[in-house]
Amino acid sequence: MNADLLSLMPKVDFSRRGFMATSLITGFTVAAGPVMGQTAIKTDATGLTAGEVDIPVPGGTMKAYRAQPAGAGPFPTILVVQEIFGVHEYIKDTCRRFAKQGFQAIAGDLYARQGDMSKVTDMQGAVAVAGKVPDAQVMADLDATAAWAAKNGGNASKLGITGFCWGGRITWLYSAHNPKVKAGVAWYGRLVGAASELTPKHPVDIAKDLKAPVLGLYGGADQGIPNDTVDRMRAALDANKKFNVFYVYPDTPHAFHADYRPSYRKEQAEDGFAKAVAFFKMHMA
Repeated sequence: MNADLLSLMPKVDFSRRGFMATSLITGFTVAAGPVMGQTAIKTDATGLTAGEVDIPVPGGTMKAYRAQPAGAGPFPTILVVQEIFGVHEYIKDTCRRFAKQGFQAIAGDLYARQGDMSKVTDMQGAVAVAGKVPDAQVMADLDATAAWAAKNGGNASKLGITGFCWGGRITWLYSAHNPKVKAGVAWYGRLVGAASELTPKHPVDIAKDLKAPVLGLYGGADQGIPNDTVDRMRAALDANKKFNVFYVYPDTPHAFHADYRPSYRKEQAEDGFAKAVAFFKMHMA
């Protein structure tokens, strides 16, 4: 959008001056349910620099997981935005997967001020925490993460973003917010919704303002994101002559990339990841 996304949002005090950064989740999030151990992918850190880092953000310090190839860089940077369950092993592993492809990948704990997801035990609790997080806060924290990345092995001129579920929606918004973004990949992120104080805009509302091409990866059998909302987003992008690539996998549920959950679909997940890597390399070359 021509005006910065933050300027269009209500002035919400999200700084929580001096908020305490905590360690990221060890293992998987309890709230997501039983882990499908036979399918959960484990990517090693051989040849990588990987682990927790501290990122200065408005009001304090945010924990994040960073993975990148060993060496000085600079490497093209991908901001990895968590699903609703926070930054747990699945998100960390996804960062390592991108790092193995030559990227610096960073996932910040974007709920740090609102709750500790390691202590949340069910979906209702996860939704409650996520529902307290203002979009303005997320945009500012991602800006801070991108700035940190540029000073710590990342290439400021090659910035991308990807996110899953909750993070898929954020991917669309941030691709309209930050003109430095070169490409985004949104995995089954919500596209429409009612405006609220904390979430005043949704992807369909900012289609005309995208600063970068976004690849949308969606499931045709996603019960939470009906196909007609994908059609609405496509129409909004087409009407505004914006770069528009969607892959909707037939008979595929929500969260098909989440390899630790029953929703995982190996073929679609692997195809989607390959498309994501190719998309980033094409637009961040």
